[in-house]
Amino acid sequence: MAVLNFKGKTFVQNFHLTVPYHQLVPKKDKSLTDKVSLNDNLIIHGDNLKALKALLPNYAGRIKCIYIDPPYNTGNESWAYNDNVNSPMIQEWLGKVVDTEDLTRHDKWLCMMMPRLKLLRELLSEDGAIFISIDDNEQHNLRLLMNDIFGEENFITNLIWQKKYSPQNDARYFSDMHDFIVVYAKKKYNGNDIGGWKRNLLPRTEEQNARYKNPDNDPRGLWKAADFSVKTYSKDYDYAITTPSGRKVSPPQGRCWATSKENFSKWQKDNRVWFGKDGSNVPSVKIFLSEVQEGVVPLTLWLRDEVGDNEFAKKEIKELFGDVDLPFDTPKPSLLIKRVLELATDKNSIILDSFAGSGTTAHATLALNAQDKGSRKFILIQCEELTGNQIK
Repeated sequence: MAVLNFKGKTFVQNFHLTVPYHQLVPKKDKSLTDKVSLNDNLIIHGDNLKALKALLPNYAGRIKCIYIDPPYNTGNESWAYNDNVNSPMIQEWLGKVVDTEDLTRHDKWLCMMMPRLKLLRELLSEDGAIFISIDDNEQHNLRLLMNDIFGEENFITNLIWQKKYSPQNDARYFSDMHDFIVVYAKKKYNGNDIGGWKRNLLPRTEEQNARYKNPDNDPRGLWKAADFSVKTYSKDYDYAITTPSGRKVSPPQGRCWATSKENFSKWQKDNRVWFGKDGSNVPSVKIFLSEVQEGVVPLTLWLRDEVGDNEFAKKEIKELFGDVDLPFDTPKPSLLIKRVLELATDKNSIILDSFAGSGTTAHATLALNAQDKGSRKFILIQCEELTGNQIK
């Protein structure tokens, strides 16, 4: 396995162990309770490294889904690396803004992320998963860092999210239209293990269900026609079929039928083969809506029509704050986070966002609870002083 080495790694790889535990203290003027409860939604104000350590005593191994949207390290974000790591080299970096001219900005980003990801892993449940939004600046480094911390074997997928609709005609090389969401499980479920992360199916849409018809009034209900040929060739499955109209058909060149001649006869007797209304079409298989999975297997390509894009997210923020300058530069649409939660949570799950900005994760959690009558709880760690609890 490839090993990721970067300047400062030796100083930060165990730094999370040295971070002292802190107490979460409700703000009297902004909290609804006078003490922190496991049954509450939490918005924590303060440094997210300290906040993650403060959560460990009560939440270690309890978080089902983590979504984070860390700095992308584009060089234009003006974030500062300021963890209190007591080494001369790290001290040189403290308080220095990371920008495009800083040749060590990738090392700083990795130094910032490593201890936080290690604490996030401790908080994640054995059947939990983490989703991380990122772009091309650090996606390659993030994958290697996640392999180091979560294990290469626990990589799930690299999702593509369409973040824009209109191309940038002034782009220097290519107009970037997408970001990534890197997904890792704490432990994969492979069908034999006890525990491990299992993804949910997505709810079927009205559009998907509308593809099912019943032109022959089959008593089993709605169905749709599926290709009866497959590309994995088998000589035994290459045979001629006579349609009800008397026409003889064979599989397309280089393909064969999906089953044996004997099974085909059984399917035909069971009225599971469709030859078209006039009985002369190439055969197809009837897939009944009543027999398909209750949901849809998710794809790795998430389009803006389904989960929103940057413009959709900005509109959501303006609805909250009015027609003023947006307080957040790159908010994520609530539909995007809701899709993550649909795939990765149960109705009673705890969701953590340790790089919370506009509160989209809370928005998505409440929206999904309203939709399926769930009681999911969220924990947001907010660096800006908005509301909630503070670290003491």
